[in-house]
Amino acid sequence: MSHPPAATAARLAAEPIIWLATVRPTGRPHLVPLWFVWAGGRIYLCVAGASVKVRNIAANPVVSLALESGSAPVVVEGQATVLARPWPDEVVERFQQKYAWTITTDAEYDTLIAVAPQRWLMAQE
Repeated sequence: MSHPPAATAARLAAEPIIWLATVRPTGRPHLVPLWFVWAGGRIYLCVAGASVKVRNIAANPVVSLALESGSAPVVVEGQATVLARPWPDEVVERFQQKYAWTITTDAEYDTLIAVAPQRWLMAQE
């Protein structure tokens, strides 16, 4: 697992949106903006279990993520894993703190994905 510089970790804790890129079995990319949290050296995404992104990750767990700022880019490449319940308390608490969202009771967004960063690409900090 790869760790970002402190300034990047602070942005991961504060910024509301990250873009997730997965690859369809046909090789075509799929790109979506998502709410996320940074905890324990991983990026967590709570998504609908029947979504394209979950199907793509099941076939190919290699993903890329990017923070929204084009003037201060942060891109991370990593391996995604769909987590079984119960989900880590720290992650549940961070979603609650960041978005006032209780992910454990959301009927639509019922799947938690953890991304273990392997490579960080960013502007010099």
